[in-house]
Amino acid sequence: MIRTLLADDEAMIRAGVRAILETDGGIEVVAEAADGRQAVELARAYRPDVALLDIRMPRLDGLSAAAEIRREVPATAVVILTTFGEDAYIARALSEGAGGFLLKAGDPRELVAGVRAVADGAAYLSPRVARHVIDELSGGRMSREAEARARVAELTARERDVLALVGAGLSNAEIAARLYLVEGTVKSYVSAILGRLDLRNRVQAAILAHEAGLVGGDA
Repeated sequence: MIRTLLADDEAMIRAGVRAILETDGGIEVVAEAADGRQAVELARAYRPDVALLDIRMPRLDGLSAAAEIRREVPATAVVILTTFGEDAYIARALSEGAGGFLLKAGDPRELVAGVRAVADGAAYLSPRVARHVIDELSGGRMSREAEARARVAELTARERDVLALVGAGLSNAEIAARLYLVEGTVKSYVSAILGRLDLRNRVQAAILAHEAGLVGGDA
């Protein structure tokens, strides 16, 4: 039996979700919360297998509640169930450890499938959300990172060292001190890097350094 916690500030929504889940004989709703703070408290008390959280709730929003639940009750998987499918919400939910992201406009069967999937340790995204994620991975960050790595591969090892420190926000004087060079030499390196990579200024260089994973903690 999959023990589930529901959190939504609208009682009618909770009643509808409960009715859908209980069409599956293997899912039991053990607690209901009307806000995010109560969801965290009930998760601690009931330790459900799955917490199903709305995003916009009073006292504590669902994304913050997800983070607390994942931190304090790590055995409880979290699924976000919301009206709002903005990229920022999806990205934050996944980064906070949510195993599922469902839209209230979706097919009710997705709700049952999502709860079952995360309870088994898998992930589940509604088809519309999955489309956003795939687009981001195929045409967004991953491709930018690959392109950035290819561009900086053209630089010498010393130029990459300098670019990494530009990305970390260091001035020419600070880079010189860090690499035991004179400031004029660093200035020449920076100018060469900008020219070779067709960058207009240090801001663009810093962004490229981060995308290429040169800056500490990016890789």
